Amino acid sequence: MKFSFAIKIVAACAVSVCASTSFAHIVLADSAALGNTGYSAALRVGHGCNGSATTAIRVTVPAGFQGAKPMPKAGWVLSTTVGKLDKPFDDHGKQITEGVTSITWTAAPGNALPDAYFDEFVLRGSLPATGGEGGAMWFKVLQTCEKGSTDWAEIPAPGTSAHDLKSPAAMLEIIPSDHVGGHMH
Repeated sequence: MKFSFAIKIVAACAVSVCASTSFAHIVLADSAALGNTGYSAALRVGHGCNGSATTAIRVTVPAGFQGAKPMPKAGWVLSTTVGKLDKPFDDHGKQITEGVTSITWTAAPGNALPDAYFDEFVLRGSLPATGGEGGAMWFKVLQTCEKGSTDWAEIPAPGTSAHDLKSPAAMLEIIPSDHVGGHMH
């Protein structure tokens, strides 16, 4: 049992290292995680829109990502949208049917992220035991810039790869786990 767990951790780390070396798209700093655990989703923004500085980042919280909480960012205004969850969940015996469905960071005047720099926008929550199709969970991100925007929301069809997509959503591979509980405080 411990050997199987170690293999899962090594696989998650290998996937994470490979994904984090690419800045062509908005990606997760850690692109794989064990199911039923807490997870901090650090979305890496590697560039602006065709040379234009980034002024806002809006992430749609994926179905199954439980109890989403954003991290404030100095120089950016934070807002959340609360609504009915696609996948309600149990929290200490209470059925949770509403929660954060999207998070937006908007640059305060003079704080836009220049195209020549990168930064991370972080939210945390708990993961389900397994992901959707192929074990994946997709974080859709709308990147708004001084000129234009990019909607990083494409999800590959079953059996295909995100590598062929022009604007893929950020993918998290959820490694099935028999770990109990993923609640974060």
